[in-house]
Amino acid sequence: MADKYDHLSLEQKWQQFWDESKTFKTSDDSDKPKYYALDMFPYPSGAGLHVGHPLGYTATDIISRKKRHEGYEVLHPMGWDSFGLPAENYAIKTQVHPEQSTLGNIETFKAQIKSLGLSYDWDREIATCLPDYYRWTQWFFQFLYKNDLAYRKKAPVNWCDDCNTVLANEQVVDGKCERCKHEVIPKKLTQWFFRVTDFIEDQPEVNGLLSGLDTIDWPESTKSSQKNWIGRKTGINIEYPIVELEGESVTCFTTRPDTNFGATFVVLGPEHPFLNDLSRIPNADVVEQYVIETNKKSEKDRTEQGTEKTGVFTGLHVVNRVNGKKLPLYVGDFVLGHVGTGAVVGVPGHDLRDFQFAQKMGIDVIRVVVDAEGDDSPITREEQVQEEKGTMVNSEFLDGLDIWEAKEKITEHYVAEGWAEEVVNYKLRDWLISRQRYWGSPIPVVYDDEGNEYLIPDDELPVHLPKDVDFNPDGESPLVNSEEFHSAEALKQIEEKLKATGELSGDRTIVRRESDTMDTFMCSSWYMWRFMDPKNTDMFCDPDLANHWGPIDLYVGGAEHTVLHLLYARFFCKALKKHGYINYDEPFAKLRHQGHILAEDGHKMSKSLGNVVNPDDIVSAFGADTLRCFEMFLGPFDQRKPWSTGSVGGIRKWLDRVYRVYQKPMIEREETNKCEASMSLVHKTIKQVTEDIDNFKFNTAISTLMIFTNELTALEEVPREALETFALLLSPFAPHLAEEFWQGVLGKEGTVAYEPWPTYDEKYLVEDSVTYAVQVNGKVRAEFEIAADSDKDTVLSTAKELEKIQQYLSEGEIRKEIFVPGKIVGFVVK
Repeated sequence: MADKYDHLSLEQKWQQFWDESKTFKTSDDSDKPKYYALDMFPYPSGAGLHVGHPLGYTATDIISRKKRHEGYEVLHPMGWDSFGLPAENYAIKTQVHPEQSTLGNIETFKAQIKSLGLSYDWDREIATCLPDYYRWTQWFFQFLYKNDLAYRKKAPVNWCDDCNTVLANEQVVDGKCERCKHEVIPKKLTQWFFRVTDFIEDQPEVNGLLSGLDTIDWPESTKSSQKNWIGRKTGINIEYPIVELEGESVTCFTTRPDTNFGATFVVLGPEHPFLNDLSRIPNADVVEQYVIETNKKSEKDRTEQGTEKTGVFTGLHVVNRVNGKKLPLYVGDFVLGHVGTGAVVGVPGHDLRDFQFAQKMGIDVIRVVVDAEGDDSPITREEQVQEEKGTMVNSEFLDGLDIWEAKEKITEHYVAEGWAEEVVNYKLRDWLISRQRYWGSPIPVVYDDEGNEYLIPDDELPVHLPKDVDFNPDGESPLVNSEEFHSAEALKQIEEKLKATGELSGDRTIVRRESDTMDTFMCSSWYMWRFMDPKNTDMFCDPDLANHWGPIDLYVGGAEHTVLHLLYARFFCKALKKHGYINYDEPFAKLRHQGHILAEDGHKMSKSLGNVVNPDDIVSAFGADTLRCFEMFLGPFDQRKPWSTGSVGGIRKWLDRVYRVYQKPMIEREETNKCEASMSLVHKTIKQVTEDIDNFKFNTAISTLMIFTNELTALEEVPREALETFALLLSPFAPHLAEEFWQGVLGKEGTVAYEPWPTYDEKYLVEDSVTYAVQVNGKVRAEFEIAADSDKDTVLSTAKELEKIQQYLSEGEIRKEIFVPGKIVGFVVK
């Protein structure tokens, strides 16, 4: 080992050793127990990594390295979520093809990640933008379609008239196009959807998206977010007959039928099917104009808290059959056509949104609930609106009941009369996967001359992205005008194959391909299985390997993916389980989120803000081991923490001290009995570091290693056993140094990576002495140290002999003695 810690040459040496030896290559045939640790794979942006990225990667690497030490066969792969809008926007600006820029970015990312000493099996590397990957993304589309989990329908998209194009949600900022700053409006297009909602509730042998959350080790906040996103609500659908139209009615979903005696209006969402035929509506012109204006608003603008409620009267009324009252029927923008039944009954005295609408429209407000004080005054202010508790009034047979008792009674009444039915509604909608963009996986569908859809034959996959495209937006997908993509020869070949199988009738002609591409969340919904079997050309993953490696034992990534990615991946897993491909229905057994590392100015790191810290600079100046340890030492793993370049040097100084410890004279094993005190510290350190890693308390694990370093630094000679143990405990955190110590100082052959994890001996954890606090009349008056095995009588008598304590005991008579072993002695004196 060199006299001085030269991190550049040392880390390059061991990274080359790992590469050439394929140290971290995973075997599918190992007899060891398996462990699959996975990072949420990154999008390879042009900006490269910043120092926030390695936080999660280092954590999974620490766990993976420890698991190898503990005898597990570890699958720890890395790849690239490489389809997406940034590369396409870059192409629009520069005319550089997305494939060229993306593959270049991947090389940059890979070099940066490899410089950190992360123990990935690079033979399993994948990139979602390459045909050998998206061929199987297209297979998943076919799989879902064949099992009636994919379908087409018209749906609104974000539309910018100025750019003449569809925008993804990410491109809409405060209701405006991020490029031209013009207002974005909804526009209806025919789109592809996946039936995610089919798996909300349990199916035979498959836990639903809701109940499955109870079977996995995820942060409670993440589970709660998924439950809220799914939005399960139990209630009833109440039918309200339309007075002016015999045989017609409006159905409203409500979770609070107990307040229905206070109903004073009903509101339809502008998308409600009843409005498709305006000829029946007296105020048709006003309603039509209102619907047109509402369609220019985003869903967020319509429903955001604090937004002024608007609406128009249709000229129609409905009957509230519970009391026979006529209620005016409105159209209002705060009601969404896809939520519940697309219509709501307004009870303005006991729903804030309804109150705001009633105030705007001049509609009556009727109180039907009073609080514990019995206040029955008219409701004229928002703060008077009661929603969650109280007693019923002005409600005939419900009067005097608690609202929850009333809810049960009125529900039974409505159902018995045939005016309503009990239902369960969900906020979750099916997944719209169509994108009118280029840089994504093509949808493997063709259409005949009557517009009927057909899956492309398996032997035609993958459907390649064409190169002859114009990226400048013109209102349609860039694939629409690609001659290469819609080649007559290729379409004819597909047509012949479909006719040969009988799927296409003899007089039909295939005229075009589907020109939309798939949402990039498609790619990340199944990538965990491709890592298990990345070279397979016959299947997305061999079922035996899928069942061997799955479910993923540890998944780490940002909390910003709490809903969409994690929900869609769970949907894919449940669909595969239902149809016999795998034997588990949750993809990620354990999930952990890392907290953001903020810039030194306290803001999120961003190239546009100029506050990004490049990890390459830190690795060059201080070393990868220093960067790894510094990020783990910054604070609790799941908490936000600010970056401080000035503090990195402190961790480097610690590693310099560790380096010097390994330059000290070594005591061989037969002389270890001279250092019983050191061995006690060794075993306490093993216990603490082991437990801290398992509990993601990486900062306190490093703190423990620092204390260990200080103790070893104070020794003239260091026991070999202590140095061997230290190298193993250090290995997950600072793997380059650990290899150097293991082979260069301790003279071991081969990598440290698979050496057994050290275990502690209980006998070394026993304290030789303990400190007792001595209380007199409840106040601590002294402390003393005594042999840990001292009995009660010895401890009490020793405490009484303390000069400070004798002073207090002399003030009266000891009425009571208190003894808490190893902690407290107390005396009550009166």
